[in-house]
Amino acid sequence: MNIDIDHLRSWTGREERQSELLTAAQVQRFYATFDRDGPLEEGAEAPLLIHLCLCQPAVPGSALGPDGHPARGGFLPPVPLPRRMWAGGSFTFHAAPRIGEVITRRSVIEEVAEKEGRSGTLCFVTVTHHIYGEDGPCVTERQDIVYRAKDARAATTPPLPAPRGEARRDLAPDPVLLFRYSALTFNGHRIHYDAPYVTGTEGYPGLIVHGPLQATLLAQMAADLRGAAPARFEFRSLSPIFDTLGFSLNARDEGEVLHLWTAAEGGPVAMQAEARW
Repeated sequence: MNIDIDHLRSWTGREERQSELLTAAQVQRFYATFDRDGPLEEGAEAPLLIHLCLCQPAVPGSALGPDGHPARGGFLPPVPLPRRMWAGGSFTFHAAPRIGEVITRRSVIEEVAEKEGRSGTLCFVTVTHHIYGEDGPCVTERQDIVYRAKDARAATTPPLPAPRGEARRDLAPDPVLLFRYSALTFNGHRIHYDAPYVTGTEGYPGLIVHGPLQATLLAQMAADLRGAAPARFEFRSLSPIFDTLGFSLNARDEGEVLHLWTAAEGGPVAMQAEARW
């Protein structure tokens, strides 16, 4: 498929701004989804990575594509490749957002690039999200989005199974967890909750565990292991995890850096991450 990369690059510099009141009810639902507890009183610090659930565009159903994503050509460029994935990114944490304050997200398209990979043509869109509350910056996030052909297949030998971490936690990616996280983030992408669609139309073996969900679980693990939230967290998605098998969170401590990764049972590394304090 030919891509008019010059046209797509004209989206560079485009901005979008959304604001939302962070309520105790939102925080309570976030804790419930992740089986965690925390303070709910006004002014309390909100949990790590809850900003991914805030300030999401409320696109009408009539403006959604058949996959549940907003139709292309609005804030994000109209890349003609059909499959869109959250490839990775980074978070720099400045201050925790607090319950009861208005949170604003200012998003800027930084770069649009075309690349040829082993699986065919890829298009990468880099977005920076500036998250701030009433008292100043909370999080600076870089989001890497990749678009690829539906039938793209990498001509590689099967990857090796992921190693076992020094610290490890096993999880079951049941449909209720995936639906709840989609609801928290107002994410209509059907690959995460619509089993007939993801298997019949997209051709995957099962529901796909969200990249942001995996990143949140790994960041929580990092904070639990060190007793404090990291100052910086970087991650990269390498392969999908489906709801057909359990998966694990893993960590290896190397002093200044805590290495983390997810993997399905018997599978390769799905997401790898580094946390720094």
